[in-house]
Amino acid sequence: MASAAITLAAEAPKLSSANTGFMLIASALVLIMTPGLAFFYGGMVRVKSTLNMLMMSFISMGVVTILWVLYGFSMSFGTDHGSVIGWTGDFVGWAGIDKMDLWPGYTIPTFVFAVFQMMFAIITPALISGALADRVKFSAWTLFLILWATIVYFPVAHWVWGTGGWAFELGVIDFAGGTAVHINAGAAALGVILVIGKRVGFKKDPMRPHSLPLVMLGAGLLWFGWFGFNAGSWLGNDDGVGPLMFVNTQIATGAAMLAWLAYEKIRHGAFTTLGAASGAVAGLVAITPSGGAVSPLGAIAVGAIAGVLCAAAVGLKFKFGYDDSLDVVGVHMVGGIAGSLLIGLFASGKGQSDVKGLFYGGGMHQFWIQCAGVFGVLAYSLIASAILAFLLDKTIGMRVSEDEEVSGIDQAEHAETAYDFSGAGGGAVKSTVPAGVGAASKKVDA
Repeated sequence: MASAAITLAAEAPKLSSANTGFMLIASALVLIMTPGLAFFYGGMVRVKSTLNMLMMSFISMGVVTILWVLYGFSMSFGTDHGSVIGWTGDFVGWAGIDKMDLWPGYTIPTFVFAVFQMMFAIITPALISGALADRVKFSAWTLFLILWATIVYFPVAHWVWGTGGWAFELGVIDFAGGTAVHINAGAAALGVILVIGKRVGFKKDPMRPHSLPLVMLGAGLLWFGWFGFNAGSWLGNDDGVGPLMFVNTQIATGAAMLAWLAYEKIRHGAFTTLGAASGAVAGLVAITPSGGAVSPLGAIAVGAIAGVLCAAAVGLKFKFGYDDSLDVVGVHMVGGIAGSLLIGLFASGKGQSDVKGLFYGGGMHQFWIQCAGVFGVLAYSLIASAILAFLLDKTIGMRVSEDEEVSGIDQAEHAETAYDFSGAGGGAVKSTVPAGVGAASKKVDA
C-alpha cells in the first residue's frame, strides 16, 4: 500500500514555473486581441461611428471579466450536468480556489487556466459587434453582451471544452475555438442582424472604411495576439503540440492572405489593403480549430481554402440582403466552419491526437463528428441570439433613431467624436488679398 501511494505521489503533476509563465504571457497576448479587434473594426467604419465601434469591444473587457469571475467560469468548466452545462460551487466568485491549486491533469494553477479562458470569453462577444456597426444603442448592446455571454457563450464553451460536454465527449476537435468562438460569434451576428435590420442607406450609400491604416494596425495586433490564443490552448509545451500550433498559425495565416488577394485580383482587378487584412484574419480563424491536428502542409491547404471561401462569402450579404456591416458572418462563421470541417480531411494523426482525416486514411468518420459540432453550435447560437435580440428590441429597443444614425452614433451615444479638427491649421493667417477683391468674391459666393 505504501509503495502504491509513493507511486501515485510521484505521478501527480507538479507546478511548472515554465508552463505557468508561458500561460500568463499567452493570456496577455489574448487580451491584446480585443483592443486589436477594436482598431480593426474601428478603421472599417465611417468617421461618425469610430468611437462606438471601439467601445463595443472595450466594454466587453469590463463586463465579461466580472461575469466570468462570478459564475461564467463555473458554468463553462465546472462539474458537468447533463452534458450541457457545468457548475462547481468553489468556482463561484473564485472563492474556493487556492493560489496553489493546479488545474486537473496540468502543471499550471487553476487561477492561470481561469484567466486564460477569461480572455476567450471577452473577445468572443466582441466579435459580434462588427456586424452591428452604426445602428445599435450602446446600452442595449451592453445588456445583450451580458445575456449572450450567460445564455450562449458559457454553455457552448462547456459543450466544446468542458469535461462531460456533449461535443467534447463526442470527439469534436476544436483546438482553440473554431466552434466555441468563431462559429458561435458569426452565427450570433447573423441572428441579430436578421432581427434589427439594415443600416440606413445599405446598398445605396458608400460605406467605405475611414482609416485603412487603423485596419492594418488592428489586423497586426490580432495576428500577434493570436499566437497566444492558439499555442496557449495546449496549456503547456511539454510534448511539442503547442509549438506545432504556433507554426501552423503563421503558415495558414500567410496562405489565407495570399489566397484572398489572388481571389480579389482575379474577381475585382486589385490587391487591396482591406483584402490583405481580412485574408489574414480568415486564416487565423480557420487554423484556430485545426492547427493542432494538421501538418504544416495541411496548414497551407486550410489557409488557402479559407482565404478563397471567406473572400467569396463576404459578397453574399448583397445577394441575400442581410446587412453584416464588417463581414463577421463571411469571415468568422464561414472561416470557422471551413477550419472545423477541414479537420475531417487533413488531420494527420501526428499532432494533438492519432485521429486521421480522409486524406490520411481515416475515412469520413471524423468529418461527420465535426459536422455535428459545427451545426449544433451554429443552430443554437443563431436561434438563441435572434431571440435575445428580438426581446431586447421589443422592450428597450436595440436601434438608435434614424436621425441619430444618419448624423452619427458617436455623438448620439457617447457625446464625442473620434477626430477633432477644430484646431487644425494653427493660428490665424494674415490675408494678402486686396479688400476690394474679397468683398467682390463674397458677393459672387452669395
